[in-house]
Amino acid sequence: MKILKTSALLIAALGVTACVTNPITGRSSIQFANNSEIATAAAAEYKSTLASAKIVTGTDANRVKNVGARIKNAAYAYYKSIGRESALSGYNWEFNLIQDSQLNAWCMPGGKVAFYTGILPVCKDDNGIAVVMGHEVSHALAGHGNERISQAMIAQYGGSLLGGAVSNSQWAGIFERLYPVTAQVGLLAYGRKQESEADEMGLYLMAMAGYDPRNAISFWQRMEAASTGSKTPEFLSTHPNPQNRIADLNADMPKALQYYKAAGGKL
Repeated sequence: MKILKTSALLIAALGVTACVTNPITGRSSIQFANNSEIATAAAAEYKSTLASAKIVTGTDANRVKNVGARIKNAAYAYYKSIGRESALSGYNWEFNLIQDSQLNAWCMPGGKVAFYTGILPVCKDDNGIAVVMGHEVSHALAGHGNERISQAMIAQYGGSLLGGAVSNSQWAGIFERLYPVTAQVGLLAYGRKQESEADEMGLYLMAMAGYDPRNAISFWQRMEAASTGSKTPEFLSTHPNPQNRIADLNADMPKALQYYKAAGGKL
């Protein structure tokens, strides 16, 4: 009980200067880690991953890059429209397709995206790619990496954070534990609140980019079917219950369709 009370007080103290509100979903979270340091570490891990992977070029790779660029541009346009474009100044986007049978994709802080060929059949088309891309890009834009690192730092070092006693090596250890890219996972274990937020934000971003958000329902149904009778894909391992996910997406759909219509989509 004392540990929980101490953590609560620490979070309250840090929250004075580290409470971040997502401009698209309205969700607030504690993020006090250094975004520049996180992005630098993420870029190094991403480079290491690409060095040992088989990078795909050609038609499918171009589709992934094009969808990624459209969603990134839509996000930038939205943030600019609300005067928050400076929040995206530290992103250096890359979109790569990796030859791997896993049903997986991920986006590291700073905008480093990896898409696996194994998930393309489930995507079926560019709309399906946009569902996945919107979801993964949302993790980066929402600062979920910073949030998880901040949570881990509070849990591990507690009051030492207020005194600035956490060393660079200790911080690096937390990053490497949360981002086990070298273990061929490439996916931070996000919490369900973060996954649900990425669903909602991703739905809006794909709509802003001109992709019909209604395709998200059928995509997640296909993903669920793909996991039946086999090991749950890494992409789904920490995600919300499928029925709850569909219900939440349907609840968010009217707002998403407004974004889609504004982007020139036909209802």
